[in-house]
Amino acid sequence: MFLQGFRGTVTDAPDFDASADAETLYNAMKGIGSDKEAILDLVTGRSNAQRQEIVQAYKSSYGKNLIDDLKYELTGKFERLIVSLMRPQAYHDAKEIHDAIKGAGTDEKCLIEVLASRNNQQIHNLVEAYKDAYGSDIEEDVTGDTSGHFKKMLVVLLQGTRDEPGVVHADLVEEDAQALFAAGEEQWGTEESIFIMLLGNRSVNHLQMVFDKYQEIAEKPIEDSIKSELSGDFERLMLAVVQCIRSVPMYFAKRLYKSMKGLGTQDNTLIRIMICRSEIDMLDIRECFRMSYEKSLYNMIKEDTSGDYKRTLLALCGGDDDLAGEFFPEAAQLAYKMWETSATTKVQLRPTIRPASDFDPADDAQNLRKAMKGFGTDEDVIINIVANRSNEQRQEIRQAFKSILGRDLMKDLKSELSKNLERLIIGLMLTPAEFDAKMMRKAMEGAGTDEHALIEILVTRSNGEIQAMNAAYRAGEAYSKSMEDAIQSDTSGRFSQILTSLVQVTSIPSYCTSTKQRDIIWAELADACNEDSDDMEIKFMSILCTRSFPHLRRVRSVKNQSNYFAERLYKAMKGMGTDDRALIRIMVSRSEVDLFNIRKEFKETHDCSLHEFIQVETCFYILHGD
Repeated sequence: MFLQGFRGTVTDAPDFDASADAETLYNAMKGIGSDKEAILDLVTGRSNAQRQEIVQAYKSSYGKNLIDDLKYELTGKFERLIVSLMRPQAYHDAKEIHDAIKGAGTDEKCLIEVLASRNNQQIHNLVEAYKDAYGSDIEEDVTGDTSGHFKKMLVVLLQGTRDEPGVVHADLVEEDAQALFAAGEEQWGTEESIFIMLLGNRSVNHLQMVFDKYQEIAEKPIEDSIKSELSGDFERLMLAVVQCIRSVPMYFAKRLYKSMKGLGTQDNTLIRIMICRSEIDMLDIRECFRMSYEKSLYNMIKEDTSGDYKRTLLALCGGDDDLAGEFFPEAAQLAYKMWETSATTKVQLRPTIRPASDFDPADDAQNLRKAMKGFGTDEDVIINIVANRSNEQRQEIRQAFKSILGRDLMKDLKSELSKNLERLIIGLMLTPAEFDAKMMRKAMEGAGTDEHALIEILVTRSNGEIQAMNAAYRAGEAYSKSMEDAIQSDTSGRFSQILTSLVQVTSIPSYCTSTKQRDIIWAELADACNEDSDDMEIKFMSILCTRSFPHLRRVRSVKNQSNYFAERLYKAMKGMGTDDRALIRIMVSRSEVDLFNIRKEFKETHDCSLHEFIQVETCFYILHGD
């Protein structure tokens, strides 16, 4: 969970004078044209409560409605943003709901976002504001425009009767988890009312414990069950509720990213979130955004918007986390990111390649030899065999090839194949440890260093995998030094120290996860924040590079590896050219681990299947699975 307390970017202005501000705005709008910079500076530099005082002072001093004047003077998205900032938050939410259901169509995504993310008090304020602003009952209006289980869940959320944070019915945690399992996975069809009742009424803390227990029972996260058991707007609503139970800032970080990625910008979503979270948890949203998408929210807004609209949004954002030291010094930031991307949540990992049935290594060896004999090479046969055998089976084929034919399969493949297909097939034929060792060496050879590859490999491998990689690196004929020595000679500073710490495999045992130990780590992290720059970096590295992943997960929630790899794959292929090395590295290393999970994350994040995205490439789709 995130730190409690104020985590917004907009605060009360010191030495506030509502009458003086009202005069400043009046002068900015009188005469020909308007001083838009003065307007945005003043409005974004005041809290919402202070803006309401300015509205009142403006009417008292000039007998005019400030919001009407702003609408008259400003235009386009800038006008929508400034006017929305001037409304009380509950009235802004009320207008969003009203706009979502009026007219011919319904903006279900807006209904889902607002109602799934607001706490009880915010819901109560919204209901009252809607009645005051539009003279009608919000529940009647929403139910008149929606239907089915989607409508029922919206009605439950509109009651604002969720148990308050901290309320946990310990005796009901397992019972609730079992009830959810029985209502969905355990029976033919789904008893939606159980999902509605429990997810709409239990407290955040209680449901977090229920989700953990559910995963033990179902051997899959609750999100996977919702996707398989529910559908349409009801499925999307329930997923949003679960995401907000897990982490509201992470939910909004994803919503912001989707509002700006690709062609066009979903400005209504962007405006709504930036306004409603600027005085609540924008700092946490920025952090989630930076950790999830490897770029700051500030820079994405900067690239995707323009003019006074952009400047206002950036002011609400409050800072650029791509700048070194925005949260803490750069090296410590990297260590923190490693913790985030390495620690896997307890999910059911699903590969796309499994052991072949009726496997005969001698027969496969003979068929591979035939495919490479004579003039030309039958690449389809090679692909079909290699991509449909597990790595363990491929090792048996290598041995059979040598025992029966007296030849080195790897050398034959290298001589018969070329370019990316050769690199991909050879990568598949190596053991995972050999492949990782080779990728580490490739990342450090030549003039430059591929830091992204070093980070990707070291932060996503377990202790056992890193130990095996170390052994394979030392055993490699082409490697004249240990992996640790190679890293130290090819990198420098804090970055080198972090990578070396990971290679040394010094994590404490995973069973050290007691509440007392968790509190100790949390205290250590808090103390580290108060140190001088150098000491802070050293302490962060010590904590984040030596604690086990289960240990760190008790300190703070983390995102899963599948999302990380989905983003790495997307970045390897987007834009001009393809980072083939990264594409091969990920597809090979994850095909027998969690490539199915990665596919799901890719589809969810980018609204496009991984298969479609890579089909234009040579042959990488062979590992993708059906």
